[in-house]
Amino acid sequence: MARVLPETSGSAAGETAGATALLTDRTADEYARLVHGVVDAVAARFRMTTAPSSGAERRELEALVDAVALDDDGIGSAAALREADELYAQHAVWFHHPAYAAHLNCPVVLPAVAAEAMLAAINTSVDTYDQSLVATLMERRLVAWTAERIGFADGDGIFTSGGTQSNLQALFLAREKALRGVDDRGRAMARLRVLTTAASHFSVARSAHLLGLSADAVVPVGVDADGRMDPAALARALAETTGAGGVVMAVVVTAGTTDRGIVDPIRPAAGLCDAYGVWLHVDAAYGGGLLVSPTRRGLLDGIERASSVTVDFHKTFFQPVSSSALIVREATDLLAAAWHADYLNPAEEARADDADPNQVDRSLQTTRRFDALKLWTTLRALGPDRVGRMFDDVCALARRVRERLDADPELRPVGTTDLSTVLFRYQPDGVDDATADRLVPLVRRVLFQSGRAMVARTVIDGVPCLKLTLLNPDATLADIEAVLDLVRATAHGLLAGDALATRDDPPCRDVHPRLPRLTAEEDGR
Repeated sequence: MARVLPETSGSAAGETAGATALLTDRTADEYARLVHGVVDAVAARFRMTTAPSSGAERRELEALVDAVALDDDGIGSAAALREADELYAQHAVWFHHPAYAAHLNCPVVLPAVAAEAMLAAINTSVDTYDQSLVATLMERRLVAWTAERIGFADGDGIFTSGGTQSNLQALFLAREKALRGVDDRGRAMARLRVLTTAASHFSVARSAHLLGLSADAVVPVGVDADGRMDPAALARALAETTGAGGVVMAVVVTAGTTDRGIVDPIRPAAGLCDAYGVWLHVDAAYGGGLLVSPTRRGLLDGIERASSVTVDFHKTFFQPVSSSALIVREATDLLAAAWHADYLNPAEEARADDADPNQVDRSLQTTRRFDALKLWTTLRALGPDRVGRMFDDVCALARRVRERLDADPELRPVGTTDLSTVLFRYQPDGVDDATADRLVPLVRRVLFQSGRAMVARTVIDGVPCLKLTLLNPDATLADIEAVLDLVRATAHGLLAGDALATRDDPPCRDVHPRLPRLTAEEDGR
């Protein structure tokens, strides 16, 4: 791809020893030139992008990265940015392209991208009020807004780096509440249990490990035929766990599982948690966009009864990474994470009636970006209803894709979804289960290495599946049908290759030069 950043401005020769490299009043004009150049270059990339990635294989990219001499003298800002454009931007994964349908990555709305430039340049840290002033107040307002959308009358919370951190903090707070007043914490922790389905995000099990819980602390709860938590199974798990001497510190329900996009029934789980006095955490990292959905908000019925909720704005609110939040129903629950330092947030100041709102008291992080500005500008620019309609659009697209697959003679849908995920396999009549299983990783890999389309893969009830995760409101049914056509054509080619390989006189036994031969383990054999 042609070079798109200008040659002028900020050369190494122009940056003398007396010149500052910092963004100050003296370099404001240079800052404007550099950033305008980057913006123009990125805009050109968007205009020229014809596929989700360049298709360069890892060995090529490793060679490009290794060739950069990081210990040499500087080459100047403009040259360094041109190099970054040619190395990073040219070989990035483009989530806005309609043929990208792999993971929970979204294209981003324009006002949030512009706000990102503002917050990066000003470089506010929202850990204490004296470092942030109005930024802290704006974030606090957005936390309150999200709590109100959930239905928490007096809720509180904190912005985080993502769903993994939000889930970790939620389970930390649940652990501390379960251990409140306990003298022998070590003995008590050995009895703590977390109840959730096998489909919950991996961060739930990892959080249990990081929090020092026992190896068997995460207790799986049964699901129905579609993969949703079964309330009857949860009732049994609660009774059996407590009957065996365990202490259920939390039940985690998922509003949008990663694999299927399924929403667990929240209200029945809330009733059971209330009966047992157990913390209920709703992981709505994926399904958080339902909070502003004009048509699908009912999928979150009962969420107002949760103890805590994870929302990833950088998924279904179409925000740049990172932008997530943990919201709690009872503001005092956040106090378990508070820690004081004389140089940062002295305890005596925190107790004052007019104490500044130092958010480090609520967060597991200290230094923290003002990521809330992106959501703030998005809500002001678009309004929450429009954001919700964008999420509705991708959910509706998933339903239409599923309807097409129901009638497809070769691509067979698997399971169902509540959100924007579609699972399927290539398995026309005459292709046995073992062959269909083997094709799943191969099809995904061929498409990935070609750069033409990106789909994901997973395993549901022991069955390998291809997965479309649709988070692009601009994608059309025709766009996704084009991806499915590539899947179909790739599978045809792989089966044709198998047929040639079994001939006594095959014209070629070698794989495509861009596709190194798989090991037996990678091949699924």
